[in-house]
Amino acid sequence: MSLDLSPARERIMLFTLMALQFIMIVDFMIMMPLSSLLMTAFNIQPAKFGVLVSSYSIAAGVSSLLASSLGDRFDRRNALLIAYAGLLIATLACAYANTFELLLVARIIAGFFGGVLSSIVLAIVGDIFPPQKRGKAMGIVMLSFSLAAIAGVPLGLFISNHYSWQTPFSFLAYAGVAVLIVAYKVIPSVRGHLNQPRVNFFQSYVELFKVTNHWWAFATSCLLMFGGFMVIPYIAPTLVANTAMTDHELPYIYLVGGAATLITRPWIGRMTDKHKHAKVFALITLLSFVPIILVTQTLQTSFALQLVFATLFFVFVSGRFIPASALITASCEPRFRGRVMAFSSAVQNFGSGLAALVAGAIMVKAPSGEILHYDWVGYIACAVSLVAVYAATKVKAVS
Repeated sequence: MSLDLSPARERIMLFTLMALQFIMIVDFMIMMPLSSLLMTAFNIQPAKFGVLVSSYSIAAGVSSLLASSLGDRFDRRNALLIAYAGLLIATLACAYANTFELLLVARIIAGFFGGVLSSIVLAIVGDIFPPQKRGKAMGIVMLSFSLAAIAGVPLGLFISNHYSWQTPFSFLAYAGVAVLIVAYKVIPSVRGHLNQPRVNFFQSYVELFKVTNHWWAFATSCLLMFGGFMVIPYIAPTLVANTAMTDHELPYIYLVGGAATLITRPWIGRMTDKHKHAKVFALITLLSFVPIILVTQTLQTSFALQLVFATLFFVFVSGRFIPASALITASCEPRFRGRVMAFSSAVQNFGSGLAALVAGAIMVKAPSGEILHYDWVGYIACAVSLVAVYAATKVKAVS
């Protein structure tokens, strides 16, 4: 089911979705590079910071579970706009949080609304674009990750270093209002899926889980996120604590790494269209083990080498999401797509939330300030990612 849009309208829509995703991703990502400031401001250990990160993901998982049953009952455009408006309000609340507890509540609310956004965006792309164009479309929308790293996160760090850790959240919320207005005008109504018969909440899950292919797709989603988010939230605090990198040098890690993915993400998208999604996913995942191991070791090397390691991490670890998203989108019939993408988002969020908690529990901040056992986290992340590759080989393309 694809809408008859002109190439120009398709491009405008894709770039609007990318901008929307950009705001959402920066809202989520900014917590991680701010980790050293937050741990100092609230005097907390890595385990408690893990709770702060995972609260967003777990709340997002809960809302995605609801959306997996209800997501196919509404015009996807309306669902997108309502969820996005809720995220912006919660993000503004983060700017006014002056205690750990208030920030935790604000992050839970932001996660509840943010959790359904990615699934709605991917469902819209899946509905509008045919399979032979879907990988390229996914690659464009997911450039938001690169732009978030290049522009959003470094700018947020720059603002926080000159003002306070709360300021990036207010800046992000107000910028998001402009994107909301554009999205209201250019995102088309997507209602073709509404022609299918409706089922109740529990029957919706029964239908979803009757298909074995969906189980493998969900397993791939969860394991992929678990393997990545054991490592990702703690890159910033370990670089500052273990390698003597300063908070002022940290933005360059995200700037250079994100810039590299601007080049590699479209290439990975084209490779995904030309080859079997599972094979591309396996190749990128195996290559990602090199930077995962390098980043999680306490290596007293130059800033330039740390920059190279982090850039490779950005390219290959984030690159895994393009073939994985295309694989999961193709794993279901159009009538299931909203529910599948929503449930996939739910298990991704639960996986990333659990990963942050597990990794935070493994690591300890020594009296010297050094964060210990990050290397253990890297080894576990690689092992989990191998299982994700196996699960991906079991997913069959349906549409």
